[in-house]
Amino acid sequence: MIVEKTILLIEDNPSDVLLTKRALSKAGITNKIVIADDGEVALDYLFGTGAYAGRDLSDLPVLTLLDLNLPKVSGLEVLRRIREDARTRRLPVVILTTSNEQSDVGAGYDLGVNSYITKPVDFNQFAHAVEQLGLYWLLLNHPPPRE
Repeated sequence: MIVEKTILLIEDNPSDVLLTKRALSKAGITNKIVIADDGEVALDYLFGTGAYAGRDLSDLPVLTLLDLNLPKVSGLEVLRRIREDARTRRLPVVILTTSNEQSDVGAGYDLGVNSYITKPVDFNQFAHAVEQLGLYWLLLNHPPPRE
């Protein structure tokens, strides 16, 4: 049985969700994309709580794209919870956000983010960045073993 590798996109802006999905599709990346439109939904998905109670927790995303400015639970708090749980601490997490504040960049790396990317404003630049991101993390990178 082939298990499709899931990308978790944690993003509350519908336009950015659409642009990210289009850019991944344009790059030929056909992985299933789960959208979490706030930090609470993202944590429910990852840990099988709330609307995702009973979800198979062995099916973790191969890549998580995380915005910082989220309703309910901030992106940095989502990252903190991902890294403090043994089940998810090795998940590849890329912050993909509009913030280029050095304090956000530093906090992201202090919490164990794998990469920090500021979203380009121009669609073509954004699409290229997402394409490169997807190709690297899904095709070139050798993911850590599951514990």
